[in-house]
Amino acid sequence: MTPRPRQRLSAETRRQQLEVATIAIIGRDGLAAATAEAVARAADVSKGLLWRYFTDLDDLILHAGRRALTTLEAAVATDVDLDSHTADLLRAAIRRAAVLPATHGSELRAARQIARRLQASGTGIASAAHEYKELYARQAELIQRGQDRGQIRADLDAHLLAVTYQGMVDTMLERLDADPDLDPIAYADHVADVLLGGIATTPTSPTGNIRVKSAVRKETS
Repeated sequence: MTPRPRQRLSAETRRQQLEVATIAIIGRDGLAAATAEAVARAADVSKGLLWRYFTDLDDLILHAGRRALTTLEAAVATDVDLDSHTADLLRAAIRRAAVLPATHGSELRAARQIARRLQASGTGIASAAHEYKELYARQAELIQRGQDRGQIRADLDAHLLAVTYQGMVDTMLERLDADPDLDPIAYADHVADVLLGGIATTPTSPTGNIRVKSAVRKETS
């Protein structure tokens, strides 16, 4: 049989392919398993091809982490109604985040491990801080909108609330990923009750008009 010729991909498509392969390896086997050889093998390309698109392995891993974060943020923001009450919006976002271990486990574990590596590295602290700085800014903007509408306490700092919110969500996700027997929606409502009880100007309901699709705890292959 004649070997099938390799498809020529655009630079952006090839970068995405390599980043996704890196995320899958880290999510499944851990950060140490994401060697250049392993990524090239998973993407079915030569090892030398990696360096056409990335400076080195650290650069590839950094971009993979950035893609994982972007994917996770997009999953949480799906169908978000920015005109809804800010407290309901935040509760819905926490609920959507709670199912990420089931729906986006690879991205979640990859993003967490890459962030920890960057924070542990003297040269990577700035990169890690930059990624979270942009995330905090977007969340603070949403919270500020709620303050302007009188739905979130105006005496609280929007940026600090964004950092607090993300810290609570990250802790929830680590716990859910470690214990698959936990009910993600019940846990999410517990976190939302604690957060919103301190920042919302009016009481909120755990049910309201929020709908989040149930997810099987085990990822599908």
